[in-house]
Amino acid sequence: MNEGDFAPALVPERRLRRLELMITRRLDGLLHGSYLGLLPGIGSEPAGSKEYRPGEDEVRRMDWAVTARTTVPHVRTVDADRELATHVLVDASASMDFGTADLEKRELALAAVAAVGFLTLGNGNRLGAHLMTGSGVRRYPARGGRTALLSLLRAMMLTPRNQEPVPLGAGIEALHRQTPRTGLVVVVSDFLDGLDDDGLGPAAPDWELPLRRLATRHQVLAVQVGDPREQELPDVGLLTLVDPETGRRREVPTASRKLRERYAAAAAQQQATIAGAVKRAGAAHLPLRTDRDWVADIVRHVHARRRLSTARKARS
Repeated sequence: MNEGDFAPALVPERRLRRLELMITRRLDGLLHGSYLGLLPGIGSEPAGSKEYRPGEDEVRRMDWAVTARTTVPHVRTVDADRELATHVLVDASASMDFGTADLEKRELALAAVAAVGFLTLGNGNRLGAHLMTGSGVRRYPARGGRTALLSLLRAMMLTPRNQEPVPLGAGIEALHRQTPRTGLVVVVSDFLDGLDDDGLGPAAPDWELPLRRLATRHQVLAVQVGDPREQELPDVGLLTLVDPETGRRREVPTASRKLRERYAAAAAQQQATIAGAVKRAGAAHLPLRTDRDWVADIVRHVHARRRLSTARKARS
């Protein structure tokens, strides 16, 4: 089963069912019910402090305030959450209605949210969402269970196209204000909004500072959805390019090798700008593409994060 199995022609209920089966079958046992699967972390609420015991406690959990007050090393203790909340922010701007491979970026965003949702079901875990639409940021309170998740995914499917939503930075700020409790936040976007001079200038993207603020309170995963034609132009003669955000059109002679090379170089710089901003903000970065096996990319991301977490624990 591949991404094409939930093409736009299928009715929503059938598409959702196929998407659920794809995720649960391919990832069953790998991330199921694991809050730490997508992004390693403590995943619990602060409870207090205790005296530090070398070899047993992690230095990164040192409670410096208590240590300074008592002159005895202390570490933070936590109460394991039985109901873990994850929030997703989904970009529904016009640039997401683009795709030249197996699916559109909008559909890939839906798949990413579905993966997060299905893989955190159970044990009282809850999923909330902020959907950026033409009328503003639509909020879906965190709820548990398969029915609530399918309702959210159905709402995403039915979101009108060709909208002019709030800027990504404003959407991140809204989510930050409305989710005071520490948890996992997943931002799903192409991150093309708010770039200076199409991402080629030195200025940071407009969304970098809000993302950095968000990461000071939450563990943040930035899921970047993209399409191969955003990285390179095909040699097809005269190609009409349309800016989905503004509607501006331009005809480009793609037979020119020099032009294609310049386009690829500019696209690579744009991607470097996005990756650098996500890294500086302190968020984890998961790029997904419409022409790749996105389930396999999620698996690789999880394995990489787990290896990194294990290495950090070994060093401490």
